[in-house]
Amino acid sequence: MNNKTEYDLIVVGSGAAGLACAITAKKRGLDVVVLEKEPVFGGTTALSGGVLWIPLGPHGRQQNPADTREAVRRYMMEETGAFYDEAAVSAFIDNGPKMVQFFERETAMQFVPTLYPDYHPDVPGGVDIGRSILAKPFDIRELGADMARLKPPLKTITFIGMMFNSSNADLKHFFQATKSLTSFLYVAKRLATHLKELALYRRGIQVTSGNALAARLAKSALDLGIPILTSTPAKSLLMDGEAVRGVRSESATFTARHGVVLACGGFPHDVKRIAQAYPHVARGHQHLSPTPVGNTGDGVALAEQAGGVADIRFKDSAAWMPVSKVDCGNGEVGVFPHLLDRYKPGVIGVLKNGLRFTNESNSYHDVGAAMIEACKDMDETAMWLVCDKTTLAKYGLGFVKPAPMPIGKFLRNGYLVQGKTLAELAKNCGIDPAGLEQTVKDYNVGAARGEDPAFGRGRTSFNRYLADPAHQPNPCVAPVQNGPYYAVKVIMGDLGTFDGVRTSVVGEVLRRDGSPIAGLFAVGNDRASIMGGNYPGAGITHGPNMTFGFVTGNHIADIAGARP
Repeated sequence: MNNKTEYDLIVVGSGAAGLACAITAKKRGLDVVVLEKEPVFGGTTALSGGVLWIPLGPHGRQQNPADTREAVRRYMMEETGAFYDEAAVSAFIDNGPKMVQFFERETAMQFVPTLYPDYHPDVPGGVDIGRSILAKPFDIRELGADMARLKPPLKTITFIGMMFNSSNADLKHFFQATKSLTSFLYVAKRLATHLKELALYRRGIQVTSGNALAARLAKSALDLGIPILTSTPAKSLLMDGEAVRGVRSESATFTARHGVVLACGGFPHDVKRIAQAYPHVARGHQHLSPTPVGNTGDGVALAEQAGGVADIRFKDSAAWMPVSKVDCGNGEVGVFPHLLDRYKPGVIGVLKNGLRFTNESNSYHDVGAAMIEACKDMDETAMWLVCDKTTLAKYGLGFVKPAPMPIGKFLRNGYLVQGKTLAELAKNCGIDPAGLEQTVKDYNVGAARGEDPAFGRGRTSFNRYLADPAHQPNPCVAPVQNGPYYAVKVIMGDLGTFDGVRTSVVGEVLRRDGSPIAGLFAVGNDRASIMGGNYPGAGITHGPNMTFGFVTGNHIADIAGARP
């Protein structure tokens, strides 16, 4: 048990940003503690894809040596628009590669390259490869007894608890398991290993994606002797005049000689704040976030109490994620993020009027933003993903797995809706039948040739990346034509907030007049996003969050006079 209460630095929150800051400061010689509200560590990071957007990093340089600082700057300028911050962008470009090199050299953190294109590769400065990296898979037995304190992955995106890598290559084997001997053997080996893990440890121990990122960072922190005090929520800041000197929790007061860093994960479950920030919530429409329920805006509220500012400025205050409700049994409702199905040929998204409204193969954030806008005059913000029996069997839909997995359970509990005809499907969903029939008729004309004249699906490398490369001529487009037909209702969720506390480049929390609050810093989703409310590539949360956690940790060490 840790009874110590005096430290050089207190970090509130145990996600990627907070742990990156804590590890950096500790490596510089500071005495650091991490306070975590929940009984498990890892925050939103542990539930995420674990991808980092780090332009010009060591892995990306090998994949795309032609990428340039000027291209990155141009892309960020195009993507952030009026919120472009030259000083912050320069700091990010300079320090992102340094952060990766530092963590791979000095800690248990290891990364692997991905094949992700930027989400808008056709925008000036965008690229088709080389800016997104991924946490390397990890055996959580290396955490020892602390393995039990690692937040488990989101249940709805695992298969009997087994995690898939965020890289498209891993999932391709599962989709091809009944068609390819190589893929069948790959899947069989993965399943056998996982079942053995469940028998021995009652959870998967070979973790990937965000769970691997959280586990590797926690392992690094614990190896350095940084206490991660779980079940220790920060209730208030300890003030000395206008300066912050510590944190009060329910059971103790912790003092900090050189600062407090807020890394509490933003405000996706702050009901009052999201009603102001999210347009569809302001209209009374439903929102369901798969982020940890403990992310209730504690860091933002603490900053405001000390004089900080957290205005709602961005058009899109969060990273939008279309989600569906999953009946997990025993009254438990799960949240399924629609990360893959929308890209597949033969799947279309329609509104209550039966009409398509966007390119379904755009990023989750772009589809979410389009959905919020398209539903502004409707009584709910929702779409239905629609496909035919051939597509369902081949790719699945939402939480429904491809053949040969059975679908009866999902038909009975209402998650999956069926109709022998499109008109019957529409009636069962509450969709306008004439609208749906006309939409599918119009769509199928182009789809038969692999074309989507209405919305241009398959036009960009990103559209195609998560589609089906074996389906030609367009991996994103196929007709909807073989009944019975199926649909899953999709509502709006998020991956975390973009608006947040105003800070300096190095993370100092600022008052409205622009002056810094002594001893108070913010990183991660507590800090307003450098992306200005846009989502330009895979990992634009973790990449900047870990980079600025690194920057802030070094800044605090500098002002503390710590060793280089």
